[in-house]
Amino acid sequence: MDITIIIGILAGLAALIGGFLWEGGHIGGLMQGAAALIVFGGTVAAVLISFPLSRLRTIPAALRLAFGRSVRSPGELIDSLADMSVIARRDGVLALERVSDEHADPFLREGMQMVVDGTDPEMVRQILELEIQAAEQKHEGYAKIFESAGGYAPTMGIIGTVMGLIHVLGSLQEPTNLGPSIAVAFTATLYGVASANIIFLPIATKIKARSEEEIVNMELLLEGILAIQNGEHPLIVRKKLASFASAGRLDGPASRGFAHEWTE
Repeated sequence: MDITIIIGILAGLAALIGGFLWEGGHIGGLMQGAAALIVFGGTVAAVLISFPLSRLRTIPAALRLAFGRSVRSPGELIDSLADMSVIARRDGVLALERVSDEHADPFLREGMQMVVDGTDPEMVRQILELEIQAAEQKHEGYAKIFESAGGYAPTMGIIGTVMGLIHVLGSLQEPTNLGPSIAVAFTATLYGVASANIIFLPIATKIKARSEEEIVNMELLLEGILAIQNGEHPLIVRKKLASFASAGRLDGPASRGFAHEWTE
């Protein structure tokens, strides 16, 4: 699990609650069940209305993408591809079948299987580019669900506040309760704005960031697979693929330079 997203959410909540308590507020003043029901129940209902069931079923996968830790670094992928290029030049592309089958990345396995089967390079590129586009669209769909929730939550908060004020204005015969009742009414706005800006919208942004990483890795693998199919030298493969990852994202052995020992 990516601990940064958990730390961020907890830090945001701690900052809001801590600031409230610092000014002399009481934690009980923030605990309003009716406001929570209106905001979160209304937000969930709006999301259910906005998306078909097939899209809503992707929410667990979206959360895994946002909260999960990336297991594939560009440097590790470059190393794997460079090693495969050594095997391909030494023993031929047919020798890659066993090696690729043992690799954890399904995109790499699929591409290498097409190479082993003798698929035309242009056809390999077209098929893998379609895979990349499909992954990008899938991730975009993930993010839109949480972006929608982030847009609905503040509106539901305003609705909750208006409903609370209607109740307050209908009870003016008890002026001593006017102040506390207004404070309770505005709690709904707080819930809506806070949840949108600390939970829903940041998760959507995290999904987009994860998607960018995944797409970069897939593009890197695509070029590496085609380079191996063309029989390019392992050092050339490394130099070509390094352009897909900035120095800060290369955390594998490939980040320590291109002088990788190779014996033909």
